[in-house]
Amino acid sequence: MPITPARLSYAPDGTPYSSTFDDVYHSSDGGLGQARHVFLRGNGLPLRWAGRRRFVVLETGFGLGLNFLATWDAWRRDPRRCDRLHFVSFELHPLTVDDLARLHARWPEFTAPAAELRAAWPVPVPGMHRLHLDDGRVTLTLYFGDARDGLAQLDAKADALYLDGFSPAKNPDLWSARVFHLLARRSAPGATLATWSVAGEVREGLRRAGFAVRKTPGFGGKREMLQGSREDAAGEPAAPAEQPRHALVLGAGIAGSSVAERLAARGWTVDVVDAADAPGQGASGNHAGVLRPLPSLDDNRMGRLTRAGTLYGWRHIARLARLGLPVRAEACGVLHLARDEVQQAKMQAVAERLAQPPSHLRFVDAAAASALAGWPLPLGGWWFGDSGWVQPPSLCAANVAAHPGRIRSLFGHRVARLRHTGGEWQAIGDDGAAIAAAPVAILAAGSAIRGFAEAAALPVASARGQVSLLPAAGGSAPKVVVCRGGYVSPEVDGMRCAGASFDVDDDEPALREADHAGNLAKLEAMLPGYVATLPAFGMHGRVGFRPASPDRLPMVGGVPLPARPAHGTPLDAVARHPGLYAVSGYGARGLVWAALMAELLASHLEGEPLPLERDLVDAVDPARYLLRPAAAVRGED
Repeated sequence: MPITPARLSYAPDGTPYSSTFDDVYHSSDGGLGQARHVFLRGNGLPLRWAGRRRFVVLETGFGLGLNFLATWDAWRRDPRRCDRLHFVSFELHPLTVDDLARLHARWPEFTAPAAELRAAWPVPVPGMHRLHLDDGRVTLTLYFGDARDGLAQLDAKADALYLDGFSPAKNPDLWSARVFHLLARRSAPGATLATWSVAGEVREGLRRAGFAVRKTPGFGGKREMLQGSREDAAGEPAAPAEQPRHALVLGAGIAGSSVAERLAARGWTVDVVDAADAPGQGASGNHAGVLRPLPSLDDNRMGRLTRAGTLYGWRHIARLARLGLPVRAEACGVLHLARDEVQQAKMQAVAERLAQPPSHLRFVDAAAASALAGWPLPLGGWWFGDSGWVQPPSLCAANVAAHPGRIRSLFGHRVARLRHTGGEWQAIGDDGAAIAAAPVAILAAGSAIRGFAEAAALPVASARGQVSLLPAAGGSAPKVVVCRGGYVSPEVDGMRCAGASFDVDDDEPALREADHAGNLAKLEAMLPGYVATLPAFGMHGRVGFRPASPDRLPMVGGVPLPARPAHGTPLDAVARHPGLYAVSGYGARGLVWAALMAELLASHLEGEPLPLERDLVDAVDPARYLLRPAAAVRGED
């Protein structure tokens, strides 16, 4: 379902107003006063988050973002604040950045945080968007779409509930029995709630969902408001037992370095072990790769995951740059050309149905595609204006360097096997000695994951990929990434990448003339007549071995035990190796998956709200294959 931005107008007294819902965004007595009285004070904040590692707020309607800004401001001012603040909110009709800027100008006390929020404001496309603010200490997870769908897919336990949004009379779906029961299921023990609405159906609906509610003095001209809490969990939750926040990551490629960075950002100590002498030397060592989504007519799991991974990946690159670690990358745009007129019509239909912002995805005809590529083309296709190329080794190096002292690199060490003893996983070298040990181990060793006995249940295939390096003059065409059965990059340091082959269970490490010729054939099919303009250069390139999965989706999560579970076993009940996780199966989309999958695993290990919808989390769970018939895993009929 396309996301339609809000149509902002104003009530006669200047209060922001929605013509769609025929209601104001906040009390005419003042939005900031309402936020502080109803939602902060109504949930016992800031007192309730004092001294905690994290605190999670769940809000039913983001609107202007005023409740979020007020909560963030209170958190910043509180010397006893929790270490990390998570704020999860839903919005069916997000405001534009320009509208937000005009509205936020009304509250000059929020100038800096409001500007930071707007700078990170997501592209208005469906699904969850994770934003890291305030040097990563504040995490905003925004779901663009119907709150009922978002709540059903949310994996989080909230400590405080903000029931906001347009009035029950104007937007009854947001105040329905289904929403109240979903809120109860997403509440942590000791969770509280607050709302300005005291409507009888709201009070009764919350009571039926398991909340004890009471009327208390309201804000401004509204005499009363509601406060409540979960009836089945009085008092504050007991603090969980402190666990060592120490992980062992096997592999310093795009998968392993990304996980190490996301854990270290949360204060973990991470030991990264790799046989190479630097990060990003294996399958992640190419000169330039592509970071862009893969849309589909039905917006399927691949489409949703690649969209989320692409958007989060570019935000991650920008975050590293703010740390002073610029990654070699450029969002120059990606042109995905159709193979023939039939596919071109399908691509046009996809773009029209998804109706995403043209800066993110639009269909272009042959003339527009030719102008973008700087080369005459017979057909058009998709244009991803906010996508582009990334140099993977530079991203791996930036990840490892992002948190000095927390990420310890152990290069030049080949891990022969793992050993689990005394509650720790040990990485054992060829000489039988332990290289490093930690309570949590993460297998990010690319196709070498197949050599670990503990990963026997994972159907990882090794896919040989050969990329050709071609000489390129600065400013020469194409200046954008072009894809169609392969890809070609713009000029990067006098060279451009073209490729790539994808051969499963082919272990030849040397460059092959046949694969080089195949890459040039793909290039010629994309840009007719282009190969003839290349100077005589011989065969240059690189071979890498990528871990691939049968369904082309990543494998991220706890490593399952090899025994096939009984029929009907739920995915989360499949037996796992204690403390052992995998980030694998990225195939040719390592850049697309790496940052978001790392954030997913780090969030899981920390017990935080997850950055993806539950069905997508299940779609990448490594144990999913154990619940399928063996023939289906092998891709047989």
